[in-house]
Amino acid sequence: MENKIIQQPTHAQGQTFAENLAIAEKLRDYADLLDEHGDDRFRSRAYRRASDVVAALDRPVATILADEGREGLEALPAIGQAIAGALAQMVAGGRWPQLERLRGELTPEVLFRTIPGIGKRLAGLLAEDGRLETFEDLEQAVFSGELAVRGIGPRRKKMISTALRERLGRWPAARTWKQPSQPPARVLLAVDRIYRAKAASGELRTIAPRRFNPTHEAWLPIMHMSKGEWLFTVLFSNSQRAHELGKTRDWVVIYHQRDGEPEGRSVVISETRGPTAGKRVVRSNQVGQTLASQEAIAFRR
Repeated sequence: MENKIIQQPTHAQGQTFAENLAIAEKLRDYADLLDEHGDDRFRSRAYRRASDVVAALDRPVATILADEGREGLEALPAIGQAIAGALAQMVAGGRWPQLERLRGELTPEVLFRTIPGIGKRLAGLLAEDGRLETFEDLEQAVFSGELAVRGIGPRRKKMISTALRERLGRWPAARTWKQPSQPPARVLLAVDRIYRAKAASGELRTIAPRRFNPTHEAWLPIMHMSKGEWLFTVLFSNSQRAHELGKTRDWVVIYHQRDGEPEGRSVVISETRGPTAGKRVVRSNQVGQTLASQEAIAFRR
């Protein structure tokens, strides 16, 4: 693992520049975790370069975001769309769900409660019924029309939309929001097979998730891999529903991303009904959509 050396800026450094250093440290921590989990180092190098850029900035990341939006962040060296999104989330609330995920600390309910108009009950519904994890997920659900949770009327949806626009640095939201790209179902199913085989053989590093894990056991295998132009992070589902249904060793969550694009998420499950019963099928990051049935691709386990 590379030593954590953050270059100190030569300009006068107040509290806001200290925040830049805190952001840079999180980017480097993320890179270190990718290396620990066996990533191919392509992503870790990218995040280390971004860490160096942020640490050496001559103005606060928050100022760039406020003055120029995410486009201003994306214009910085080594900062593409994905890392710009990470910077925006860290500026907004000091948290970065991708880093928390690798640490096993991701708690979507707590994250969503930082948005005006979202209380404890609604945050739980979004995380479990809506299967949402991040501000990006919530933003996608709002703007794609998928956010249909009881208790969210037009006024509250507008409040949530405005808060997300500010948190993610999107102006105007309708023009800058972009749906994550989706790998072909056959690629996702291949990644699913590789992950489950390596998890079963004990080849993968395991983490101790904070949610639904009172004994703090490091039971959750995590895998990073690349395939063609796609980068993947893969884990078994640790959702409340997966635990309730005994599917924590069946449902596989695949986070996927292409360079310069926002991260997407798909879930691969063993179907129990209909013509694909007994087969592995892919559910996209759009709630309830089944890609495998659309593309007529499903494999028996």
